[in-house]
Amino acid sequence: MSATTQTRKAAKSGTVSRAVRLLGARRLPVLVTAALFIVMYIGGLSRYQNYGFAEPQVFLNLFIDNGYLLVAAVGATFVILSGGIDLSVGSVIGFTTMFTAWLVERQGLPLVLVVPLALAVGAFGGFLMGYVIHNFEIQPFIVTLAGLFLFRGLCLVISKESISIGDASVGTLAQTRVSLGVGELSIGALVALVVLGVACYVLHCTRFGRRVYAIGGNEQSALLMGLPLGGTKIAVYTVSGFCSALAGLLFMLYIQSGDPLHAIGMELDAIAAVVIGGTLLTGGSGYVLGTLFGVLVLGLIKTVITFEGTLSSWWTKIATGVLLCAFILIQRTMTSRQKT
Repeated sequence: MSATTQTRKAAKSGTVSRAVRLLGARRLPVLVTAALFIVMYIGGLSRYQNYGFAEPQVFLNLFIDNGYLLVAAVGATFVILSGGIDLSVGSVIGFTTMFTAWLVERQGLPLVLVVPLALAVGAFGGFLMGYVIHNFEIQPFIVTLAGLFLFRGLCLVISKESISIGDASVGTLAQTRVSLGVGELSIGALVALVVLGVACYVLHCTRFGRRVYAIGGNEQSALLMGLPLGGTKIAVYTVSGFCSALAGLLFMLYIQSGDPLHAIGMELDAIAAVVIGGTLLTGGSGYVLGTLFGVLVLGLIKTVITFEGTLSSWWTKIATGVLLCAFILIQRTMTSRQKT
């Protein structure tokens, strides 16, 4: 065998091994999501170049229109990374809008007092669900499903009708825009980006973040290593409840009202964004930055449908379902490669 042939075979073998490592790499789903977003955005630029799609504000509107979803998805990322699930997200968001609107409009409390109270209620709800899941060893699906019905029922206890918010401070915050030179961001979008940055730091630079990954990767191994299993589990659901309540406040600013039917099914949008962003449903692998790209992809789908003009909004659900199936298959391929 000639030296040239051997060199070619070695190069081919190296290429194959690199491809195999990529298929087994934890970063693959995130890279795929980022590439998908870039391709979709470039496609929108080429198709709608005469309709203002290239304006920087169109891109910034993805954060303005989806800031509350990003915050909810960040909270869901903590739970899913730990190997759990939270189905109460949408109901907590809806309850927060009703609770805030009721206190501000009907009880006359200032917004500065209502905000911490609403966040405390959401965090306490998450704490209770985490406590029940750990101490009574009940599946997260069942406990958070009960939380879903509980918070949605509390919405109806407050009021069966929508409550419009006419408070001046709410209106001011909702209309405030921060100029970035090329465009503007709302207060809600800025809060969402701050939450994203804090979550990145906590998950990747703290002991708590490492515990979340360890428990999601292998709960029994984490227990044998002496990690505080119960405290970490309760903490991730508390974080999710807090983020859901914060998302409810941002959603309230976005629509300036409370309604018992607000955010129905939004927990599924949050979970879809997390999965499309590359976090394994089984836990232990994923990046909160991937969740950002997952939210941006879902937001970009809505934007494209709006620019198209002739498509029904239901195409958003169809596209989300297709993407979700595709990324679950990618996850399956990745885990299979890791096992072999």
